[in-house]
Amino acid sequence: MEGVACRCLLCPRRCLISDGEAGFCRVRAADGGKLYAASYGAAAGLAIDPIEKKPLYQFRPGSVILSYGSYGCNMRCPWCQNNSISQNPPPTSAPRLEPTALLRQAVSTADSQNNIGIAFTYNEPLTSPEFIMDTAPLLRAAGLATVIVTNATVCEAPFKDILPHADAMNIDLKGFTDGFYNNCGASLETVKRNIAAAAQHPGCHIEVTTLIVPGENDSEETMEAEAAWLAGIDECIPLHITRFFPRWKATDKEPTPREPIEALAKTARRHLKSVYTGNI
Repeated sequence: MEGVACRCLLCPRRCLISDGEAGFCRVRAADGGKLYAASYGAAAGLAIDPIEKKPLYQFRPGSVILSYGSYGCNMRCPWCQNNSISQNPPPTSAPRLEPTALLRQAVSTADSQNNIGIAFTYNEPLTSPEFIMDTAPLLRAAGLATVIVTNATVCEAPFKDILPHADAMNIDLKGFTDGFYNNCGASLETVKRNIAAAAQHPGCHIEVTTLIVPGENDSEETMEAEAAWLAGIDECIPLHITRFFPRWKATDKEPTPREPIEALAKTARRHLKSVYTGNI
């Protein structure tokens, strides 16, 4: 259907995607006037990880989970820690897994390695919500968990659609100013709305991560505001304050010193009961 274009309503970018093309995330694509996830089942990464690596410290601690990652992202953080798959063109060699095939891997590793389920992670998994929503019911029927590690830059309706399928989420709260989020190509208010929705959804455990980039989002005032806002939802929300290492377009920056990480954690603990430091 030559000349057909589709408006994607998955994230606030609302890309207008011409037939045969893909949107900003490189995942949402149009064919015959219909949108689909070009990354559906394309496995760019598959590994057994400690659940704490997601990071989730209060969801089945001490367990392991099968991490599945694909390609694509709807943000452009200059310091992306997984840019090799989130920001690069789709890998032509990525194997395609149907939900039943991923389920078999999860069940197999549950038996051999006490795996508790699947973590959709590494890239931005919510660029392909169809794959999660097709896989999660299979996992739940098998007694396995669905974990989503996400930037939560998704419109309200699709985020509410995905929430019932998630047993746990770790949401990246990249910073706490509009300027910082503008630099990453996203909206702070969208992420705040979705964090609140996830925290209030029964059956979904939520933890939040903020990567501290020197000179970008490392002020005590900003952390004070972030932690106070999270506590206004629930002071028991775990917050992970993690250390930046040079990546992608930010290789000119030094790693975050350890001292500011500890100082920001101390600030956050004025408001939140569970604050962890990472990448130390």
